[in-house]
Amino acid sequence: MNNNFEYITNLQYRVKSLTDQVKSFESEEKYATMYSKCKNQLSAKDREITKLKSELAQAHSQIVTARKNWMQVLEDMENEHVKQLQKKDNKIDELEKRVFKTEGMLDLAKDNLREKNIELYKVLTELEEEKGRNQKLKAQINRDYENSSIPSSLKPNHKKINNNREKTDKKPGGQPGHKGHKRKSHTPTNQIHIPAPEKYINSPDFIPTGRMIVKQVVNLKISVIVDEYDTPEFRNIHTGQRVHADFPSGVINDVNYGGSIKSFAFLLNNRCCVSIDKVREFISELTNGQLQISKGMINGLSKEFSKKTIAEQKEAFSDLLLSPVLNTDFTGCRLNGTNVQVAVCASPDTVMYLARENKGHKGVKGTPIEYYQGVLVHDHDKTFYNYGSEHQECLAHVLRYLKDGIENEPNLTWNKQMRELLQEMIHYRNSLDLDADLEPDIVAEYEVRYLNILDTAKDEYEYEPPSNYYIDGYNLYMRLYKYKESHLLFLHNKNVPSNNNLSERLLRVLKRKMKQVMTFRSFDSLHYLCNSMGMIASLCTQEKNLYSSISSIFD
Repeated sequence: MNNNFEYITNLQYRVKSLTDQVKSFESEEKYATMYSKCKNQLSAKDREITKLKSELAQAHSQIVTARKNWMQVLEDMENEHVKQLQKKDNKIDELEKRVFKTEGMLDLAKDNLREKNIELYKVLTELEEEKGRNQKLKAQINRDYENSSIPSSLKPNHKKINNNREKTDKKPGGQPGHKGHKRKSHTPTNQIHIPAPEKYINSPDFIPTGRMIVKQVVNLKISVIVDEYDTPEFRNIHTGQRVHADFPSGVINDVNYGGSIKSFAFLLNNRCCVSIDKVREFISELTNGQLQISKGMINGLSKEFSKKTIAEQKEAFSDLLLSPVLNTDFTGCRLNGTNVQVAVCASPDTVMYLARENKGHKGVKGTPIEYYQGVLVHDHDKTFYNYGSEHQECLAHVLRYLKDGIENEPNLTWNKQMRELLQEMIHYRNSLDLDADLEPDIVAEYEVRYLNILDTAKDEYEYEPPSNYYIDGYNLYMRLYKYKESHLLFLHNKNVPSNNNLSERLLRVLKRKMKQVMTFRSFDSLHYLCNSMGMIASLCTQEKNLYSSISSIFD
């Protein structure tokens, strides 16, 4: 109710106000007021426009003046800029010419430098190759029996082996307390009495001591003993056949030589390496010309001896198969201008030389090595790794190769360390008593040091790779790594030696004989000689008289 009242009241006031406005418009009073006010406003605006036009004209004039001034300044600046640009263009042209000239000189210098670098590279390459060749030649020149497998006999001017023993104040010869070795007395064949001088017998100043002073003169007398056999002959009157009693075994020809003469000539020729002509001459001179043995007879002794010892050779073959350790090696010899091989198989008390046409598996075939099941000791012939159960490589050769590496790779350390370690191992093993066992802790320590040295070698060769001219040191490192067990077996088995010296010594004996023979005419002659020398070497290990043993075989 109140709201409606207020609304109606507001409407009444608005109606009244609007009514007043309408009356004022109807009377034109309102129009006059509004016209006067509008006219005054238009006059004010006209004055303001005039003022603004004047200001605009003034500003336009100022702008024109300023524009003229700026255009002049810009023209001057442009002219100056053009001049500066021209200078800069001239300078750029000059610099471009200098740059072009410099680039030409630089290209020429680069070409010269490239040529010089090529020449330098060629020189350095040639120098490096020359250093490698010098290193290789130096290694070859300095290679001898001390640092390689070359035998000392093939080195005509081999250097003297230095004496590594320390000097002492002791006098040369036997030291105090040393048991002397004097010449043995012999049973006298003739006794010669020397009477005492009269000056001692008749003088009162001398009396007999009862002691006899005895001195002997020993001589050798060779006499020829001839046993002649005779027996009556009979003739069959019916058939004409002639018969007689049987002669002893071996008595075939009119003149036969016994085992003593055959053994003497056989040993001179094959053990002492005396030529057949020298043997004939020596025997003739020794017997005052009574014995004139033919060359054919002496030459046939090896064949005869070989055939008479077939049973012993078969026994030696079996003994080698049963040996826990077998030393073996190959060596070459000449046969009618071609190369053939001789294999040696040896144990401490049995030796066999076997003539073969080749090395490798063909050479092993038919030897004890083919069937052997024990430990093989050899000089890194890879063929042998296909036979036997275990292997020991010759450390004497390894020590020589390490010495060669030390001489040709002096900047490396692993070869010196390895050589010292191997020598220490060998000394430890050789110093053990026969009944003493190898100590596992010491052996394990040696193996750890061995592997550590090989790691050092790996690092050194990675830092400084081996050259193409001397790669023996690196190859030896790889060999020591790959065949570790075969180099250290002697530390685990006391029956195994650290070297193959047994085979080396036996082959050296054979090589001396081959030097005397020079070349063989047939494979059979080489075969008979190998059988004979093997039997001689085996007999030498027995506590028997070699001459008597061989004489009995010939008889």
